[in-house]
Amino acid sequence: MAKKNSNSKKQAYISVPSQIINSLSSSSLQSLLDSPKKSSKNYNKFLSLSTYRSSNKLWLLAIFLFGLFGMLKLTFNPNPLIPYVSYPCFTSQWQSQGLVSNGVLKSGLIDRDRENALKDEVTSDSFQSLRPISTGVLKSDEGNEQGEFWKQPDGLGYKPCLDFSEEYKKSTTGIVSERTKYLMVVVSGGMNQQRNQIVDAVVIARILGAALVVPILQVNVIWGDESEFSDIFDLEHFKNVLADDVHIVSSLPSTHLMTRPVEEKSPPHHVSPSWIRSRYLRKLRREGVLLLRGLDSRLSKDLPSDLQKLRCKVAFHALRFAPPIVELGNKLTERMRSKGPYLALHLRMEKDVWVRTGCLPGLSPEYDEMINNERIRRPELLTARSNMSYHDRKLAGLCPLNAYEVMRLLKALGAPRDTRIYWAGGQPLGGKEALQPLTGEFPNFYNKEDLALPSELEPFAKKASIMAAIDYIVCESSDVFMPSHGGNMGHAIQGHRAYAGHKKYITPNKRHMLPLFLDSSLPEAEFNKIIRELHQDSLGQPELRTSKVGRDVTKYPIPECMCNNSSDAHTI
Repeated sequence: MAKKNSNSKKQAYISVPSQIINSLSSSSLQSLLDSPKKSSKNYNKFLSLSTYRSSNKLWLLAIFLFGLFGMLKLTFNPNPLIPYVSYPCFTSQWQSQGLVSNGVLKSGLIDRDRENALKDEVTSDSFQSLRPISTGVLKSDEGNEQGEFWKQPDGLGYKPCLDFSEEYKKSTTGIVSERTKYLMVVVSGGMNQQRNQIVDAVVIARILGAALVVPILQVNVIWGDESEFSDIFDLEHFKNVLADDVHIVSSLPSTHLMTRPVEEKSPPHHVSPSWIRSRYLRKLRREGVLLLRGLDSRLSKDLPSDLQKLRCKVAFHALRFAPPIVELGNKLTERMRSKGPYLALHLRMEKDVWVRTGCLPGLSPEYDEMINNERIRRPELLTARSNMSYHDRKLAGLCPLNAYEVMRLLKALGAPRDTRIYWAGGQPLGGKEALQPLTGEFPNFYNKEDLALPSELEPFAKKASIMAAIDYIVCESSDVFMPSHGGNMGHAIQGHRAYAGHKKYITPNKRHMLPLFLDSSLPEAEFNKIIRELHQDSLGQPELRTSKVGRDVTKYPIPECMCNNSSDAHTI
């Protein structure tokens, strides 16, 4: 049997990952896989057999190490073409916003800080979320435009100062000890309308030198709210704050229980203290009890300085909401402020508002016809000038702003898209669709139902006045406030924010800006410039009440209730 040729070729095999194979050229592969040829005698003289074997082993070791490294890399990253993302749910989110292309993040759009911000979004509550915008950059509250919007007006150093005259203080002793004359009042309307009447009731009691029975809140026929004074306001606080001004009792004493009160018709508008005394004082002394109704806007806005100070004392100090309302209102305020400053809007877009103002919502011909028919059916609801057409009212600035107009105004004033907005008000005619122009531009849009747990609002169900009080707290505490229309709440908050240091309050200049909305040829930049110029002096800066006749001191507390001389400033 023939012997095997010992010099025959021996073949060896090794498993190499395909990625390594593909990375090598064909010539390199050939040189690695082909066995070395036998050398000639001359060549054997140049290289020894041991040198050849050592070189061959080094090549095999190198190939093995490359293969091992490639296998390990594949084990820990099964797809080397797609970068690892810690939060895969954001990949689809970024894809929807153009930040991801074929599974790869576009360079320069997402850095480490933004990824951390997005991680926080996963664990934040829905009302605290930060929203990425189309450019892939999260907006900051520190931008120039945003900083300008949140900038507060110069309060010129004005502070509350309620120093009553010596004459007022001397007459106080006899008034607070009064036990023979009692004033009863019935206040009506919504919560803010009731506040105004309670303020005037205290002042009238002081004018008459009578004790005041805690005001009776008339049942609201529209909302069916049967709340009493102590349900809305802190009664003991009310009594204590006014202890040096008027004697306040919860009910008539036993000596007057059988007395039939003298009920007088509502006084005419804007009556003076002398009119009050000449009309009521003699009857009150004779009968002991006087009952008044319908005090809304009956007392003059131009009173002696001490009585103006008393108005401020009642409005800004004595009428504190009941503890449960304050607690919930403060909770909602904290939730709104959890991500920084926020804007509060008071939107007047309810059906009854459109009917009473003689205006149209502009949502559709069907809604406009509905409002017109209701106004024809119930003409007594119309509180605006009946001889004016809707168009004339609109151009005169007598109509509430709709959602589109509010949106354009806020954008022109520099409100950033990520502005957090709290809106107060009743259900708008047209529901959520009526708010769409506003929510589409400013998606961080909340009301108390969005922020509160159902169990937190449940105790106040069907109590419109308490719901309005909650709105009042969150709106008054905001960094910026703007009403879409005038009214009792807007006026009350304007005065409250002025008294608190002139916090920013935007008063829409409807008469001058609404014609601009109708000019479609006006470029956006020019429109914004004009709007800002129109409102540069309507942002809550100090205004003297005495600059215009008939201004309410609880809306314009300077000069009777605020002063800018630090030595005279005195806070209760």
